[in-house]
Amino acid sequence: MSEYILEMRGITKEFPGVKALDNVNFKVKRGEVHALCGENGAGKSTLMKILSGVYPYGTYKGDIVLKGEVQKFYGIKDSERKKIAIVYQELALVPQMTVAENIYLANEPLKFGGTTIDDDKLNYMAKELLNRLGIDINPVTKVGALGVGKQQLVEIAKALSKDVEVLILDEPTAALTETEVETLFRIIKELKKKGITFIIITHKLEEIFQIADTVTILRDGQTISTHSIEELDEDTIIKGMVGRELTERYPKVSHKGEEVILEVKNFTVYDPNMPYRKLVDNVSFKVKKGEILGISGLVGAGRTELVMGIFGAYDKLVEGEIFLDGKKIEIKSPSDAIRYGLALVTEDRKGNGLILDQSIMMNTTLAALDKVMTKGILDENKEILYSKKYVEELKVKTPSLEQKVGNLSGGNQQKVVLAKWLMTNPRVLFLDEPTRGIDVGAKYEIYNIMNKLVENGVAVVMISSELPEILGMSDRILVMHEGKIKGELENKNVTQEEIMYYATGRSRARNE
Repeated sequence: MSEYILEMRGITKEFPGVKALDNVNFKVKRGEVHALCGENGAGKSTLMKILSGVYPYGTYKGDIVLKGEVQKFYGIKDSERKKIAIVYQELALVPQMTVAENIYLANEPLKFGGTTIDDDKLNYMAKELLNRLGIDINPVTKVGALGVGKQQLVEIAKALSKDVEVLILDEPTAALTETEVETLFRIIKELKKKGITFIIITHKLEEIFQIADTVTILRDGQTISTHSIEELDEDTIIKGMVGRELTERYPKVSHKGEEVILEVKNFTVYDPNMPYRKLVDNVSFKVKKGEILGISGLVGAGRTELVMGIFGAYDKLVEGEIFLDGKKIEIKSPSDAIRYGLALVTEDRKGNGLILDQSIMMNTTLAALDKVMTKGILDENKEILYSKKYVEELKVKTPSLEQKVGNLSGGNQQKVVLAKWLMTNPRVLFLDEPTRGIDVGAKYEIYNIMNKLVENGVAVVMISSELPEILGMSDRILVMHEGKIKGELENKNVTQEEIMYYATGRSRARNE
């Protein structure tokens, strides 16, 4: 028996104007955790969609060989029958249904006679599965009531309920807390001992070294190399991914912001679902022209709600005052915020930042339509000129401005979101998790864009859950805990431990 459970030989896949995969070869050993790395657009997700049957046999060239036999998958059901399952970064759960109903959707146990679902057995099976995996979630809870991290664990349990032999995880930890990541890695290690093979797509290099046995690197749709984890370090992986060495992961430039451009006083945001509950509690802070202000904190600290509230997304559910250039302003909607020169790159680029089935050109000009109108009518020539300018400046990889944004890689989608807001000529740019789910090369480009904006006098406010990113790019740091600001730090010799001290609710650092 071959030590390889899976081989993909000479895989080539083309889309109109783009060769996504070019003669890719990929081997996975039985019972290993195999990490698949590469920049956004390198072809990782395309390769896995071929393996899982999303792109059916006949739409690509090459062979899938599973346990020594060539496979022809015409759809997802075909790959599932061969015990291959995939969990995507964008979850495919039904919020109105329970955890148990989601796990066994289309595979429910039926009562005698086979016409109605046996709810008791369904809940029992789900509870047994969750207990076996060590996932502490009540199976009768509606999925919509769970946080994104727990939903991710439900999605993984759903995949494992199908008795899989190969499980593909696409950015599985992107929305997980540290504790949830530990739970996931424990599950993977235990299942690996039982012979299950994992393929993980991730941009978090530190996690690769925690969990992977083998790493394959793709670049520009081609296989660059495959190595055991013992043969690699972070610099080698990065060089393989981007084709060059990145001497600095964070191109930090020291900025001296002195002039206050935005001031927020006694700001409170109430929960739309429970109006008595405060998501942000009496927060005050200042943003200076020409600086990067980092906002750190654990999941649920109120960081996103703070900037969404400032941007006018919560309407009447906010209290407090906002001052721009020392003058009090009223922001009741995002259009008010845009008019005052505020811009917000949201955490969820696909849900709130882009219209995925529309073109790059349409998405780029969406927030500044007045610039592409002539006498109240959309001027296509202006649309082309403006969108081309930003696509070139931000190095968006695309065959044309007419390309649908949904067809772009995550990093290029993020650049289109940035282009949309840069076209408004913002004075204050809020970035909520600006590099989540994108590769190190694209991150580096976005950091350089941030530095350039600051040099031009824009104030940048960056929310990030990645402490190295906060420390690597911020001039000042606010740390939030349960809706309050617990610490404000000048970024001089600040440590991750100090930030975590405030983030867990302490009001003074250990060394004070």
